[in-house]
Amino acid sequence: MPILHAIVLGITQGLSEFLPVSSSGHLILVPWLFKWTELTRHPDLNKTFDVALHIGTFVGAIAYFRLELLRLLAAALRTVRRRRIETPDERLAWLLLLSAVPGALTGAALESVIEEHLGKPWLIGIMLIVFGLVLGASDRLAERREMGEFGLRDAVLMGVAQAAALQPGVSRSGVTISAGRALGYTRDAAARISFLMSLPIIGGAGLYKALDVAGGSGIPAGFGPAFAWGFVASAVTGFAAVWLLLRYVRTHSFAPFVAYRVAVGVVVLVIAALR
Repeated sequence: MPILHAIVLGITQGLSEFLPVSSSGHLILVPWLFKWTELTRHPDLNKTFDVALHIGTFVGAIAYFRLELLRLLAAALRTVRRRRIETPDERLAWLLLLSAVPGALTGAALESVIEEHLGKPWLIGIMLIVFGLVLGASDRLAERREMGEFGLRDAVLMGVAQAAALQPGVSRSGVTISAGRALGYTRDAAARISFLMSLPIIGGAGLYKALDVAGGSGIPAGFGPAFAWGFVASAVTGFAAVWLLLRYVRTHSFAPFVAYRVAVGVVVLVIAALR
């Protein structure tokens, strides 16, 4: 596997995991558009590389939210010791874990269906357009709620939305931000909640896939450097994407991401039709 391809895919994963444009969709579309077949011809290798990229993204996000996560972890441990929830941080820690349940259950139940049937480029193109328009519509709604108001209903609804992102092209961050905006959260609060929600699901999915990969042949000989570069690229760009979006949404709307999704979706549908 060329190191350049690994770096490009690592950057693609790192940026698109947190920008509302669909990482799973882009990881399918980039090799498809450029006719890179070293991964598509070897499903097991593709899965192993996907694990490396997702773990890299997870590490990048953990690095960004490290102080906040340490505070939430300490809060969760306090509730275990005294067997009750008292503070906003304690409530938030458990609600973030709860939000991961719909996605985890759906992913485990439909893993083979997702891998075999939902990765068609034309379907990804449609999902990019449809859920881009959903993001645009929800972003126009009134904003009145801040992160401290995150409650049980919000965790369930945004968790269900997150499960929908198992379809490539939907975008996990895009659909959870859309749900957050529809629930009345400010852009900053919706994005921050979305990113924190992603950590249990990305970490859990990465661990699940890593255990599956560990039971196979692992990283083939000669692929180590490409995997390492892909991991580093996804970690660095994942960190950068979180920083960039949280900074951007304080003063701007999601309109550029909506336009990008619609444009890419149209291009993908045209290329798919011509091919």
